[in-house]
Amino acid sequence: MQYLLGTDIGTSGTKTILTDLNGTLIAKDLQEYGILTPKQLWAEQWPDVWYEATMKSIKNTVKKAGIDANQIKGIAISGLYGGSGIPLDENMEPVRPCMIWMDGRADLETKWALEKIGEKTLLEITHNGANPYYGFTKILWMKNNEPENWNKTKLFLPPNNYVIYKLTGEVAIDYSSAGNIGGIFDMRTRSWSEEMMDAMGIPVSMMPEKIVESTDIVGGLKADIARELGLETGMPVIAGGIDCGAANIGMGVFDPGVYAVAIGTSMCAALISDKPIKGEGLIVWPYLYEAKKLSYYFAGGATAGAIVKWFRDTFCELEVKKEEEGGANAYAALDAEAEKISEGSEGLIVLPYFMGERSPVWDPDAKGTILGLSLVHTKAHIYRAFLEAVAYSLRGAMEATGETIEGNIMLAGGVTKSKLWKQIFADVTGKTVVCPKIDVEANMGDVILAGIGTGLLTYEEAKTWQIMDEKIIPDMEKHKKYSAYYEIYKSSYQHLKEDMKNLTKLVKG
Repeated sequence: MQYLLGTDIGTSGTKTILTDLNGTLIAKDLQEYGILTPKQLWAEQWPDVWYEATMKSIKNTVKKAGIDANQIKGIAISGLYGGSGIPLDENMEPVRPCMIWMDGRADLETKWALEKIGEKTLLEITHNGANPYYGFTKILWMKNNEPENWNKTKLFLPPNNYVIYKLTGEVAIDYSSAGNIGGIFDMRTRSWSEEMMDAMGIPVSMMPEKIVESTDIVGGLKADIARELGLETGMPVIAGGIDCGAANIGMGVFDPGVYAVAIGTSMCAALISDKPIKGEGLIVWPYLYEAKKLSYYFAGGATAGAIVKWFRDTFCELEVKKEEEGGANAYAALDAEAEKISEGSEGLIVLPYFMGERSPVWDPDAKGTILGLSLVHTKAHIYRAFLEAVAYSLRGAMEATGETIEGNIMLAGGVTKSKLWKQIFADVTGKTVVCPKIDVEANMGDVILAGIGTGLLTYEEAKTWQIMDEKIIPDMEKHKKYSAYYEIYKSSYQHLKEDMKNLTKLVKG
């Protein structure tokens, strides 16, 4: 038998799985960690946390599997969007923590880019705008605010590419990670834009020279690393890419025209296309499969599953305690109560902007809001309104493509465990929702990328891995009612956005 490994470096943990060539899970391991938030809107992580978690998760997975090392034929590594990337010195040592995707400090750099370079030029060359989300604005922030660190920095590497370097000694960046930096990557030529980098004062030498497909073998495991992991020296390490794209690969998405949604801590909703689309405010980067042909048009809710977890952890001590005592899962208990509430949560609207908002809203000052509370509302009403808020966010993401979404919505992630939430997604969007039977995360996509990269899997074989669960059909009467609530959801933000901005000023002041 032959086996493959897939590792995903996430925002809150690193997970590795091992499967056979039919996609059957043999073993897995998760290593968790936290985020550094030293100031308002700052979000950082030291890269050694990612590297150590990767080593532990791979080692534990291999040990749990209990199979011979020579049967494990390759590994692909995906990762969270690493924002600025890790600034490395001439010895390839980290200069400072990496400013990750949710870091929102670079507001002045964003304004500078829009004024001095212009949104039109950025969109024409990079197909992306300017926002504190993007890596290039974070890099400019470091240049402007930390000159000592800037002068020490010789190279920026995203999380998965950095870990691959530690495992193999080879420096490369995959197309998806390069494109997601925005601002300095030319989507037309799929290469670094010297024009943009000159305009920003970012040396081209600070970006990896070698840009590779997500299915390319970057290098083989170094001998000392292989010994520590219980694997063979030289085992192929495949490039991988941005984790939400890897999750789509795991869902079996290889063809253009598919609308795929992965919801975990955040929401990644994307249309895969082989041609430019007319959407506005979307994040665009090369897809993890056939990166020179396919593009990933992506809208991302900064908080999706995160706000539901926050609600559970903050207000549902009783449900959590009962679960710990052997009772029903806290989320399942909350779902059971929320199911009794009618669509629209009897007049509640939640804006799910608990960490600002990314594409297509692009407002770092956006705030989480509960509108419509009265004394008749209970915990179940509010919980249901949180579920509905994420569904409204998805509907907004779909509309932002400027395209008519044909066919079904493919939905993956922890949300698929909730029958109620899946039905809400269908009813709010008016689209049939299909979910993989097997819980799909980026790891499954990593395994597929490793299989294609090593030649052990073909595209057609990988497509057969994913079996879809029964379809969730929208109730069009409920969709009509939800549409009225959705209009209020949109207008509420427009009415409150200036107040949200002023709140940010008060907090900063």
